[in-house]
Amino acid sequence: MLRIKRVPTVVSNYQKDEAGEAARQTGGCGRNCLKECCMQEARLPLYAFKRLPNFSGKDLSEHECREPPVAFLDSLLLGEWEDRSQRGLFRYDVTACETKVIPGEHGFIAQLNEGRHLKKRPTEFRVDKVLQPFDGNKFNFTKVGQEEILFQFEASDDGEVQFFPNAPIDVENSPSLVAINVSPIEYGHVLLIPRIFECLPQRIDRESFLLALHMAVEAGNPYFRVGYNSLGAFATINHLHFQAYYFTMPFPIEKAPTKKIATSNGGVKISGLLDYPVRGLVFEGGDTLEDLSNAVSDACICLQDNNIPYNVLISDCGRLIFLIPQCYAEKQALGEVSTELLDTQVNPAVWEISGHMVLKRKTDYDEASEVKAWKLLAEVSLSEDRFQEVTALIFEAIDASVEPAANPQSTEEKVKVRDSSHYPCLADGSQECLVLQ
Repeated sequence: MLRIKRVPTVVSNYQKDEAGEAARQTGGCGRNCLKECCMQEARLPLYAFKRLPNFSGKDLSEHECREPPVAFLDSLLLGEWEDRSQRGLFRYDVTACETKVIPGEHGFIAQLNEGRHLKKRPTEFRVDKVLQPFDGNKFNFTKVGQEEILFQFEASDDGEVQFFPNAPIDVENSPSLVAINVSPIEYGHVLLIPRIFECLPQRIDRESFLLALHMAVEAGNPYFRVGYNSLGAFATINHLHFQAYYFTMPFPIEKAPTKKIATSNGGVKISGLLDYPVRGLVFEGGDTLEDLSNAVSDACICLQDNNIPYNVLISDCGRLIFLIPQCYAEKQALGEVSTELLDTQVNPAVWEISGHMVLKRKTDYDEASEVKAWKLLAEVSLSEDRFQEVTALIFEAIDASVEPAANPQSTEEKVKVRDSSHYPCLADGSQECLVLQ
């Protein structure tokens, strides 16, 4: 298990007077932000990844995750994240949060994170519209300090991985940036912000999703996951971004059995989750990485256009992608969620749906159980009938061929149980608690 250093908890990114004074000396607005006023002569590290046009889903499944030549995850992302921890840029010390595996068959994970509840930025937009225009007057990532940015993340021009420790920021071409999440859930919690200066609203497109998938592939570690929350599915900022963090054990959703139900034109296999409280689709394979990316992004675009909130988890070094349409915020608005669940103040976004339950009250953490976790996530799920309707919309949008119905006389079940052997930290069924310190 990776050992994590503790850092002092701070209330604000600008709490330290010396940091504020250093920013003022650079001119601009005094906050060393990413707007034009502070961008003169700004430079940041640049990681240029290798495009993989012929890197197929089969290649992904046949090769073990391995460290990239420049140690993208360990040396760059986590190293830079640790540096920002030492500088006191986070709103609280996430490494002090208690974490445990909840006893039970599925191994849900509970974390007590009171700081995120008290100090996280509130949502500033409607939750009943998946697509909303970008509003520059509200918080967006061009307003963050440059010290929160870890590096630029772009495709390489010459087809090879490159790293430049001090590269200029090409504002005209709107680079994609990786930044810390100042209200982290876990170690190494970062944000991927595609084409930041285009000020895109929180909506997936083909180009941005492929970028996120490349990030998972570059990390080359099954413990590093990339997630996405749409508006209406507990995204809190309407500026296009993905989240990612490092957590050293499998998520329950990753271990859930699945059943193949369709294949896309690009050879992407699409399965349905089984024995899991939230109904969802699992995408894997494909003739190329781009085929896999396009199938998922087109499915997301279909959901967006039909005003259906959803969450996405990119897992297993980019091999598996989970797409979960959800309706919890809608049920909240209609008064259909019990007081017991509302009192927990848990907003089930991608991490909670994946089985990493971020709890805000000590009593909920102490009394956490598999039954309670299942009950909360079951409220997130679409009904069976509604899920089938949404699935049909998706398959039409991505031109997927539905598998023929199984022969009822057949004793062979087309069910796949995930192999967790490449998650060596804890074996399935272990009730051991994690202590991150």
